[in-house]
Amino acid sequence: MDVDLILDARASAAELAALGRLAETAGIRGVWVSSLLDSRDPFTNLSVLARDTERLLLGPVAVNPFDTHPARIAAAWLTLNELASGRARIVIGGGGEALEALDIQPLRRVRAVAECVEIMQAAASAAPVNFSGELYTVRGLRIGWLSAPAPPVFVGASQSQMLRMAARVADGVMMSDMPVALTADALGRLDAALGTYGKARPAFATNAFTAWHVYADQREARLEARRWLLLRGIFRPWLLQTFLDAADVALVMASRDAFIDAFRRGSADVVGVPERVLDALVDNVTLCGSLDQLDSKVEKLSAYAAAGLSAISLRLYAQPADSIRLLGERVVPALRDV
Repeated sequence: MDVDLILDARASAAELAALGRLAETAGIRGVWVSSLLDSRDPFTNLSVLARDTERLLLGPVAVNPFDTHPARIAAAWLTLNELASGRARIVIGGGGEALEALDIQPLRRVRAVAECVEIMQAAASAAPVNFSGELYTVRGLRIGWLSAPAPPVFVGASQSQMLRMAARVADGVMMSDMPVALTADALGRLDAALGTYGKARPAFATNAFTAWHVYADQREARLEARRWLLLRGIFRPWLLQTFLDAADVALVMASRDAFIDAFRRGSADVVGVPERVLDALVDNVTLCGSLDQLDSKVEKLSAYAAAGLSAISLRLYAQPADSIRLLGERVVPALRDV
């Protein structure tokens, strides 16, 4: 299994470049940079990392076609690919916190993402693009300066409709914040869809986004994981019901405002949600623990590989340089042959 990192796009280009160089030395395959409303521009930041590395795969996650037109996404993505000598990639998703902040209604998410991917792939062919979809239109676009082969497009997908669409139009998928059993189930549904289009894994790439909170101090790790739970996709009943009883699922779903408030306060305590529920969320949708529990985290990552996942993307938070060194020394070698 390959190991990628997801780094905070709020970091400066210089900080990202330093972390990227360290990651390349540590044997990390690639770096993704979050695309957030309050972050630095991920394409611009990654251009510096492209210059300062040789092997590292690079890309933003996840860009959506609601706040940026697919043709503009394509131009930025292909520019990054040129700067990185063919090492770029991208995840296209149907959501993101920017949509709520900008009061954008992401209608027909599956269709919008599909058309975005199709426009991007057409633009990457260097042939004239005349696209007339249900949501987007492009006339007479031709990107004639391309110098590298078309980079891959991933779709952020965890459920059936998005997985089926991704199987049809994309080069791979990135799931997010999924326990092992649900990941295995999603891969089974993906395989069925791929078969319909004459495709199969591993040529069709699979990746998964998960948070990494592993430090010397277990309490520090758990508090950090709880502070970031709002962004872990926890408001999905079909996911929660795999490890919470019905009453606790209902409680989490009814506590969205409390999770938002805790996140804004930087607090690990969510009003009205007991610690046992918060701990269950941390244990099931993150990789969290102390250094002496690292072997169990490697076992969980190996279980993802056994389920069929070809790569894992670890979102780093505090102490990213220390986390990269730890991953390079003890995790990447352990997963190399699984």
